[in-house]
Amino acid sequence: MALVVVVLGLFMGALGALGVVAPARLIAFVRAFQTPAGLYFAAAIRLVLGVAMFTAAPSSRAPDVLRVLGVFVFIAGMTTPFLGLERFGKLLDWWAARSPMFIRTWAAFALAFGLLLVYAVTP
Repeated sequence: MALVVVVLGLFMGALGALGVVAPARLIAFVRAFQTPAGLYFAAAIRLVLGVAMFTAAPSSRAPDVLRVLGVFVFIAGMTTPFLGLERFGKLLDWWAARSPMFIRTWAAFALAFGLLLVYAVTP
């Protein structure tokens, strides 16, 4: 499961880096998930990441942190389909209407979180 956390952590970090460098491209990428299949795919990724984090926690550098974050990510994955496409679109429109610095700041958090996951589970 540590490999799953590393792969998804690197993917999250790459998306964060994209958002820091080119916020409009990150928004365009996220808009691709504005379909029923995209919403379920995003939920599935969150579920897999949550389970992988929880499972990889005992052998990680930060087992308690990974365990708690894994539960939160799993819950986010469970609730994602209930968000619905309309709310997702409104949320994305609100987020995209913010300044590029706002988007870059959140993207930097995604970059840091992805790298933290990789650091936590690699020996």
